[in-house]
Amino acid sequence: MKVLVVGGAGYIGSHTVYELIKDNQEVIILDNLSSGYKELVHPKAKFYLGDIKVKSDVENVFKQEKIDVVMHFAAKLIVPESVKEPLAYYYNNVEGVRVLLEVMNEHNVKKFVFSSTAAVYGEASGVCQEDMITKPINPYGETKLACERMISWVANAHDFKFVIFRYFNVAGADESLKIGLMKDQLTHLIPLAIQGIIGIRDHLTIYGNDYPTKDGTCVRDYIHVSDLASAHVLGAHYLFEGGKSETINLGSSQGFTVLEVAQAVNEIAPLKVVIGPRRDGDPAELIASNEKAQRILKWVPKYELKDIVLSDYNYRKKISNR
Repeated sequence: MKVLVVGGAGYIGSHTVYELIKDNQEVIILDNLSSGYKELVHPKAKFYLGDIKVKSDVENVFKQEKIDVVMHFAAKLIVPESVKEPLAYYYNNVEGVRVLLEVMNEHNVKKFVFSSTAAVYGEASGVCQEDMITKPINPYGETKLACERMISWVANAHDFKFVIFRYFNVAGADESLKIGLMKDQLTHLIPLAIQGIIGIRDHLTIYGNDYPTKDGTCVRDYIHVSDLASAHVLGAHYLFEGGKSETINLGSSQGFTVLEVAQAVNEIAPLKVVIGPRRDGDPAELIASNEKAQRILKWVPKYELKDIVLSDYNYRKKISNR
């Protein structure tokens, strides 16, 4: 397969490129480097600098490469920022996918793997199944759901197949430590906690400890980025072998409380924890059912929470020179 990875210089995109190349696939990357990094690009991948929202940039790749499968990782994804800048999120996330689908259709490319998010479920609590009602509570989730629906309608009109993956909490780094989450301005629990033990921040704030869970803190589902990436490789093979369109959750089907995550980090080095007030919109428990991923793609995560934490620690320590 020749796979176009849009956003392949970003965190999840770069890990997927690494997994594709381990799988002996030919990889083309299109990225504008607005949030990606050239140093995350695999040396065996062919790189095009370009913007998904600019049709000529996308066309340039399709004119020069015979693409079999397209993967999309080019979204803006910071929830608080999406609330402040909804138009920027609609423009990048929705218009970018519209342009990409238009060029795919014009070049008769019929297979698409799309990165979505658990944010489409909104304030759902408990174990999320793919057939649950989708009710996003922020522009980020709304734009992803709009893309899901657009992809479905376009696929219906033009007879192409897709796999939409809804991610839960992603963390960790490739075992080579050549790539990982490079950002210092972080929003996710595990890298924030790691920063608390390598001297970048002096504590981890836990928002609320009075939830109806075993230790009062929220329960979430964590998945290693390399497990997530491997699911995309399986998704591409599934489509290439004639699979029908599907929407699939990617998570571990196992929940951990925030305090359990903090304890896993504390086992590496002492972590100071501060309890803060609850945040609006945080459900007590949010876990992915990955039964569908196992059944359709034969995908089973191989990394546990301790592996995720240790790999993020090793990578963050490496890039922080500490």
